[in-house]
Amino acid sequence: MPAALSDRIRSLLDSPVFVVLGTIQPDGSPQLSPVWVKRDGDDLLISTTVDRRKKLNVDRDPRVSVVLLDPESPYEYAEIRGTAEVTTQGARELIDELSLKYTGKKYAEFNPSSVQDAERVVLRIRPQKVVGRL
Repeated sequence: MPAALSDRIRSLLDSPVFVVLGTIQPDGSPQLSPVWVKRDGDDLLISTTVDRRKKLNVDRDPRVSVVLLDPESPYEYAEIRGTAEVTTQGARELIDELSLKYTGKKYAEFNPSSVQDAERVVLRIRPQKVVGRL
């Protein structure tokens, strides 16, 4: 059953706040990545490439966790647990949108070496449980 995000969580996700994405490694251990994020309703969108560990982990096991800290009040946080699906739809547009949000520049301008990146994909995370103090 989907979980709804609070207005405060939505507001933070709409700001240029970094989140930490947790995925499950092949051996069952956690893998954590600080990432840029966009909110689409209550879904979270994260950009990555087909060859990155987080994408490979999601392909094998779609269960993920995202931790969000309020930079103004770091003792308050939310953990958003859910499942991720991988899509190529809108992947190029998402990385540019995220780069503008976080850096003020299109991604190729912010990271010129990105022309050598593997194919971009979107991780769409559907929240199933939200815990914490936000």
